[in-house]
Amino acid sequence: MRNPVNFSPTRKWVMTITACAFAGIYGAAGSSYVMGYSSMIRDLDCTLFQATIGLSMYALGVGLAPLVTSSLSEEFGRLRFYIGSSFLFMLTEVMIALSPSVETVIVARLLGGVFASTGSTIVAGTVADIWMPHERGLPMSIFSLTILSSMGLGPTVAAWIEANPSLGWRWIQWVHVIVTGVYFISVCLFMEETRSAVILIGIARKVRKDTGDNRYCARAEEHKSSITSMIRFSCTRPLQFLLTESTVQSFSLWVGFVWGVLYILLDSISGEFKQVYGFGVGETGTVYITMIIGSLIGFLANMYQERLYQRRFQHKGQEARLYTACAASVLFPTGMIVVSLTARADILWIVPLIGLTLFWASVFVIYQSVFVYLADCYGPYASSALAGQSLCRNILATIFPLFTTRMFDVMTYKWADMLVAMIAVAMIPIPYVLFFCGSRIRQRSPFSQKIEEDHKSADLENSQGHISTLCAA
Repeated sequence: MRNPVNFSPTRKWVMTITACAFAGIYGAAGSSYVMGYSSMIRDLDCTLFQATIGLSMYALGVGLAPLVTSSLSEEFGRLRFYIGSSFLFMLTEVMIALSPSVETVIVARLLGGVFASTGSTIVAGTVADIWMPHERGLPMSIFSLTILSSMGLGPTVAAWIEANPSLGWRWIQWVHVIVTGVYFISVCLFMEETRSAVILIGIARKVRKDTGDNRYCARAEEHKSSITSMIRFSCTRPLQFLLTESTVQSFSLWVGFVWGVLYILLDSISGEFKQVYGFGVGETGTVYITMIIGSLIGFLANMYQERLYQRRFQHKGQEARLYTACAASVLFPTGMIVVSLTARADILWIVPLIGLTLFWASVFVIYQSVFVYLADCYGPYASSALAGQSLCRNILATIFPLFTTRMFDVMTYKWADMLVAMIAVAMIPIPYVLFFCGSRIRQRSPFSQKIEEDHKSADLENSQGHISTLCAA
């Protein structure tokens, strides 16, 4: 029972929920920050643009850190990263709450993104460690649901904190300190090491110490690379995928644009509903509930997608992952068009909220589809392919909010939203091209060719072993 795959279902689910909770903290902390702009600008005597940089720096930290931490977690295990990252993330929230200047806030947000990145990267590794491939659909859907729904829950709660004159932006951060502190304790109580190679190395070390016999060693210790080479490898291969693989390039551009628009809306929804409908701070925060509802709809859509995948895999292969992604590519601009055309004082506020709900649902489906499709396509190289799209996605999320305020001032909310919708319309063909032509595109990929060769070699070895067994018999 030392192998994490053989843990009891209860034990697996306790660790899965504990790991996914970090993803929720990461999402809520990233988005709730925007609701404290008003009191932060007043207290720190800074501009709106300076406050917005803090939002962008968080995304930058989340995007860059996994290039290093993913390799280190493979070497030193997941548990140390959960414990260390949650504690250090809590300290960055304390740093923000006590900040005397906006520059300190910006630095702390960058560091917070670095430590919070564990919630967006290593959690997926934990799921892969303890669940068999055919069992990972539900845990990964819960992981995605936790991230995206928490990005709606965070601003909803933070808005009512900001609305209280005696609290404001600092207390938004203190609430995060309290929640992260409770999470840190839960990690220490419920989380275990799940990286099998690290577990075996620990067992081998204990046996060597107890017996004094250095012949005992784990297989992972025999061909161990240096930390420097591992970090260099993990930093360069994702870029190689991003620059040379057509599938990774197209999906990274698509999900990167979607993620950038998500950050634009996080930054602008509050101002739009204040200006158009005269909402107060607390009421504008409640608008973000649409993100929770949309995520739940996307979660249900993904359950349907899993059924389609099981039925159509023999016929379509990896492209059977893309049925709902094709629908979401149309739903995404549709939601933005509804928001653009109906966010007017003479139209009831519930109508643009329906458009936002459609938008959030499509974001969930696209996010989940990109993840599982690239993982299926690139097999043993999936972590590099996913790291490449994560880098692209978070860099665009870093850049987009920096021009949001200026864009809405010049174009107005209506036409800025419409511009975003038209760009999304231009991207509708991306999942359809991969759905119909993905297998042919992969045939030209050197990585896909190597995966195919490895599969053929494994099949040949198995057949030869079977023949040898028959001859011996």
